[in-house]
Amino acid sequence: MENIIRKDNRPYWLKKYTTKLNNLYVNHFLKPQFKYLGKGGAYFKPRYIKVFGYGVSIGDYPTIIGASDANVQLTAWSIGKHKGKIDIGKYALITPGVRIMAAENIKIGNACMIAHGAYISDADWHGIYDRAEPVGKTKPVIFKDNVWIGDSAIICKGVTIGNNSIIGAGSVVTKDVPDNVIYAGNPAKLVKKLDKDKFNTRREFFSDPQKLALDFDNLDRYTLSKNSLLGWLKSLIFPDKFN
Repeated sequence: MENIIRKDNRPYWLKKYTTKLNNLYVNHFLKPQFKYLGKGGAYFKPRYIKVFGYGVSIGDYPTIIGASDANVQLTAWSIGKHKGKIDIGKYALITPGVRIMAAENIKIGNACMIAHGAYISDADWHGIYDRAEPVGKTKPVIFKDNVWIGDSAIICKGVTIGNNSIIGAGSVVTKDVPDNVIYAGNPAKLVKKLDKDKFNTRREFFSDPQKLALDFDNLDRYTLSKNSLLGWLKSLIFPDKFN
């Protein structure tokens, strides 16, 4: 089978250095754009994480992944009578291409995961009859804890999604989703009921953040120990020979 995941050819010390630069970018350029950004976050390619408006808050230990061809966009529309707010809880996972747009209020609980290209909005963004009317009708969107939104799903205004529930890839959700279910389709409908006693969430994954960070560091030390600066430079020039 062809290897589709590129090897990290950086030496350990270089990865540590680039991680520090990444953290400096987050602290000096990204964090000030949020109303609140919690501690312990992991940000991959943060220059591709775009924040519009000052009403965006994210709790502790988020993981947010940007990409050059799929920016993360968090928009809190705060113009005129609209005071948009996005409030995301702890342990969130937000992947490339996710767009969250609020003109009223989007509240996302703890340990929620939002997959590539998902779109979440609490507004129509135009009047139904008056197409020149900005924003249009709004209704709050609520995710309870441990919600998982699949790839390219669309969550429309006024929707509440219950604890632990999953929205299938490509689904369009126009009505409330109860706790502990899988909904999928367009429009999304019940596919399966889930056992509420079997979940292990991202909250448990971060139960000991210091140990987790040490484990990841030790893994890097081991996997990158044989990499050299010269080998890394060669991998940039001849990428197909070093993966």
